[in-house]
Amino acid sequence: MEHIVFLTGRLAEASLVRVLSGIDAAPFSWEVREIGLQVAGLMTAEMIQRRVPAPVQADRIIVPGRCRGDMEALSRHYGTPVERGPEELKDLPHYFNRVARPIDLNEYETAIFAEIVDAPQLTVAQIMERAGVLVADGADVIDLGCLPETRFDHLAESVQALKAAGYTVSVDSMVPDELLRGGRAGADYLLSLTLDTLWIGEEVAATPVLIPRGPADEASLFEAVERMQLRGRPFLADSILEPIPFGLTASIVRYQRLRERFPDAPIMMGVGNLTELTEADTSGINALLFGIAAELNVAAVLTTQVSAHARRAVREADWARRIMHAAARHRTLPKGINDALMTVHAKRPFPDTPQEIEEVAVQVRDGNFRVQVSALGLHVYNRDGLRIGQGAFELWPRLGLENDASQAFYMGVELAHAEIAWRLGKRYVQDQPLDWGCAVATEARDLNNWSQPGSTMKTGRARAVAGTATPPAPGHLDE
Repeated sequence: MEHIVFLTGRLAEASLVRVLSGIDAAPFSWEVREIGLQVAGLMTAEMIQRRVPAPVQADRIIVPGRCRGDMEALSRHYGTPVERGPEELKDLPHYFNRVARPIDLNEYETAIFAEIVDAPQLTVAQIMERAGVLVADGADVIDLGCLPETRFDHLAESVQALKAAGYTVSVDSMVPDELLRGGRAGADYLLSLTLDTLWIGEEVAATPVLIPRGPADEASLFEAVERMQLRGRPFLADSILEPIPFGLTASIVRYQRLRERFPDAPIMMGVGNLTELTEADTSGINALLFGIAAELNVAAVLTTQVSAHARRAVREADWARRIMHAAARHRTLPKGINDALMTVHAKRPFPDTPQEIEEVAVQVRDGNFRVQVSALGLHVYNRDGLRIGQGAFELWPRLGLENDASQAFYMGVELAHAEIAWRLGKRYVQDQPLDWGCAVATEARDLNNWSQPGSTMKTGRARAVAGTATPPAPGHLDE
């Protein structure tokens, strides 16, 4: 059986032992070593090498998740693999479960068509700029949306510019002339052809997307598919996804019938009628729709990001297709694979109980403020005691920072973050930005190097004299 040594600090030692003891049927034996510091969030690779003598009798050494320094150098020093664990010690059971079954999210099967819905009103340069953003977010095909009764004189020029830049392009119109111009300019796909306009597919090389004459006219779509199959021509078939409450359920059933009728036909599903026309967070809508797409083996999804609330639809679609493809391929629920689509809430928002926080708070002997969040509310403590409240304004008068502007600013920011996290049910970690999943891009932290001190964080001699710099709150693996 594998033997693992966990390194930690004094404040987190008891909690770490309690969590490890609670892992049922752990496939490893373990021991916890407190390396002689109070807050393990201050642990570094150099400190470990000084304080933990070699050799370490273990198959693996796990250090705090935010421990800075070169883990490969430590591994060479001890002759034993050294790795960072999760940032929160309560996540250790989940961490070991993930390590046991890693799932690759680089694979997916559903292509994303990202529509520029107002292309006729944009210049070629503006279209190119918009296309660059969409592709960076995960789009595979740039769809030029044509507008009713709006001239698109630069359609051919736009298609050619996009193709010259290496993009895959589709033209989206119900006007035959626009589809022909787009196809002759080199578009890869044409949206959308009905049974009555299949002739356009004979005039150009572009792959047509077939739709019914009307959403409920399945017979016309089936006939169009059969004709394309007889000709041996590539195509995509779209049953048209209807918005709520104008036939969503019936349209999903039509997609199912389309798949049953043509088991191997490539299907497209347009999701904008749901993401754009439903005032709800689009990350959840995309998760559900791409789950349906994975079950139906949908080849392509057409999405838009017009409404302000849908402005991250392409990025969410990219994550959703990867997660749902992984779930379908591995025949597992889409849980524990990746939390990028958990943009508003967290699965385990409050890892520490009020009692556990209180146990740590009574051990603190310095003036630095620690901030933690439980289901009860916000907990702020230092050597002067523990304050509990449910909002920043409630706690502020009890901190005594009226004459310390920099620390007052710092604590104001942290309490605001903590309150948002508590009200939404998100994970809060002191001195770290809130995690908004794929909704907000975050810079990757380089834990091999030291971070620069923030403008409100006192460092060096000033820290020792003033005693106002705030270390991470206890209760984490790295503390």
